[in-house]
Amino acid sequence: MTETLFSIGEEQRGCLQVNQMIINTFSYLWSSTAIDAIAELVDNGYKTFEVPVSSPHCWPDEISGSERTATHARLNEYGAKIRSLNAGGYDVNLASPGANMRRKSIEHIKSVIDLAAAWDVPEVVISPGTRRPMISPSLEKTYGWMYESLENLLPLAKQAGTRLLFENTPYCFTPTIQDLAGVVSTINDEAVKIVYDVANAAYIGEDPVDSLLSYHESIGLVHISDTGTETWGHDPIGTGVIDWNGLGNVVRETCGVNNVVLEIIREDNPVQEFKKAMQDLRNQGWELGT
Repeated sequence: MTETLFSIGEEQRGCLQVNQMIINTFSYLWSSTAIDAIAELVDNGYKTFEVPVSSPHCWPDEISGSERTATHARLNEYGAKIRSLNAGGYDVNLASPGANMRRKSIEHIKSVIDLAAAWDVPEVVISPGTRRPMISPSLEKTYGWMYESLENLLPLAKQAGTRLLFENTPYCFTPTIQDLAGVVSTINDEAVKIVYDVANAAYIGEDPVDSLLSYHESIGLVHISDTGTETWGHDPIGTGVIDWNGLGNVVRETCGVNNVVLEIIREDNPVQEFKKAMQDLRNQGWELGT
């Protein structure tokens, strides 16, 4: 199976480029706005991006209507596309025991969906939610709160033409690909898929190569970076435990490079980090565009 799965993304919105990987602007979180980071990265040959939603980098409540229009114009000027906005999982909790906190989380994600619509962004990354680590609520109740939130959130996303992507994170209550695939299967709607983060998976002992091969039909995007198993990281290629040759083979067989997001996080000289990562991946057999 190849890119044909991902109809809401690049094919519909016209941002498909041959073997062009998506670049995450996370490394610019505290140093630059998203659009200024994108400007620098465009100058270095990149065209498609994922943007984390975090103040001051990119925060919907701080971006006026005129600023949204200006940013959209700059994206068009650069020939750039934002493939996904990552709404994050630290400030919100769709599975909170508190109904008002779930409503606030839905409100925040709706603001991200509205921003996505303004910038022609087809996908929004979200977290399923968290449980308190001591005297946790039951999983049955936690799933119930999350599904209740989605009953309100999913129609908003579909109305905006946006696909929601659940991310596997070590701190959420559904950290494994099997957990998230079960959620996607239960919802059974093409507007909800998974963004599979291979570093997050490897950190908790999951095999990203086998998991991507087994569950690719539920996956819309793949985040790549390296990590150890003792310390959670989003590190340069080849510095951790990821099997990059094996992963490259499975990416080629399933989702394709166009649906892969490079998410190495390094504040110092990210352009050079990304350039080195591309060469390291080529050395591992990945077929990447120039």
